[in-house]
Amino acid sequence: MNPLTSVKGSITAGFVLAILISIALTTVAGGDVGIHHAQVARWLHIVAGVMWIGLLYYFNVVQVPGLVAAAADKGGPGGAGITKYVAPVALLWFRWAAVATWLTGAYYLMMFYGSIHKAFMLAPDMRTIGVGAWLGTIMLFNVWVLIWPNQKKILGLVAATDEEKAKARKVALYASRTNFILSIPMLLCMSGHTHTLPF
Repeated sequence: MNPLTSVKGSITAGFVLAILISIALTTVAGGDVGIHHAQVARWLHIVAGVMWIGLLYYFNVVQVPGLVAAAADKGGPGGAGITKYVAPVALLWFRWAAVATWLTGAYYLMMFYGSIHKAFMLAPDMRTIGVGAWLGTIMLFNVWVLIWPNQKKILGLVAATDEEKAKARKVALYASRTNFILSIPMLLCMSGHTHTLPF
């Protein structure tokens, strides 16, 4: 089976390659990558987060402006192909990557820092990572409570009047743009080397 011919094959090949490199760096080269559950949790958190935030950026920077341009182009092909074929698949990966990111982040906090509670209470030694966790939690809420239910109306996956669809477009767009804005400081907090800000 050629891993380049399917998404499942490519994902599987990527994970297998990562595991092999980790084993090689740990056992052969004496590196420090290793396969420890906290490190695996952090790695999975990063992989899921890249998928989630990557799709968030795709929606806000590419798809929404592209659909606006398609709607304005009266002689063009329109955006039906995107809304029928691309958006539902992208939203599937988007919402479940959000869940995977949050769960692996929570697991990492418990395994590496010993507490998810301290992060959410913004304990002094976890203040920066805690702010990042709060921002990520707000973003997860927006995905499942505001974006996805309204996208189902927009895409015709649930029945909605034209008025309900217009309202759903606005709510989904604003929630998505809010997540786009929140993602920038969230990434600052989550990528801090020691998870403390230098100022």
